[in-house]
Amino acid sequence: MGEKRAYKARKPGGGRKKLKPEYDARKNLKEQMDAAVALYDSEMSLQAIGEELGLNPIKVRKLLITAGVYESEVAEKVQATFQEYHETRDYKTSILSTANTLKLSKASVTSYLPYRKGVYFPSTAEKGKISVGAERQRRYRAMKRWRVDPTEENFWGVVVSYAGVGFKTYSGLPFSYEIKKGRNGEYTKELWIDRREKSKSLAWSSIVLAQKNIKGEVVDRPKALGDIRGVTYIYGMFYRFGLIDVPDEVKEKMGHPKTRKK
Repeated sequence: MGEKRAYKARKPGGGRKKLKPEYDARKNLKEQMDAAVALYDSEMSLQAIGEELGLNPIKVRKLLITAGVYESEVAEKVQATFQEYHETRDYKTSILSTANTLKLSKASVTSYLPYRKGVYFPSTAEKGKISVGAERQRRYRAMKRWRVDPTEENFWGVVVSYAGVGFKTYSGLPFSYEIKKGRNGEYTKELWIDRREKSKSLAWSSIVLAQKNIKGEVVDRPKALGDIRGVTYIYGMFYRFGLIDVPDEVKEKMGHPKTRKK
């Protein structure tokens, strides 16, 4: 018998080399997701998006769910039921339990859940973690939901979706706002206006009051919405939301809103 070869320690990072070192599943998934969101943003159907991207419509829907922009009663019910089971059970068991509870096939349940290997962006994800297209779609959906059902809760959803977006005041000064979360993880009903170096707070109750004071389509000046603290910012927000129109000479300073009143 020959002599044993001396043991040679494996170098860190050693092991079987990737057949395709340039392949990145997460990156490819994100690229597909961004493409699907962009087309969905243009109001294309799942079938049309699938034909455009060469994907099955079910996969398109799953991509949009992963991006946090697809909504339906079935999707919400499946995801809520799955999450409830998943708090105490493993992934596979939660899938089976959800399918049994909702009388759906395992494949159907899976199709309404986000990709596990991808980055899931639920509707509550921070805006910094989602694509521009997904963020725009989130605002569109929030506005559409409020148009259909104009409740105070849905209007708050619109305000939350526009956090961080640029606005302009009556005099043309740019500003944006942020909404902080409390200890319970829920948003506080207070907006923090960030203009130049100082931040000012704006109460949600003031926004609701101003919204109720809208009379007519064209609002000449901020004070027409009421003698409300921070109304100059509310005026700019409402114009960007498409809730009001402003005189032509004011549009030159404020620009044109991205959202049109329908």
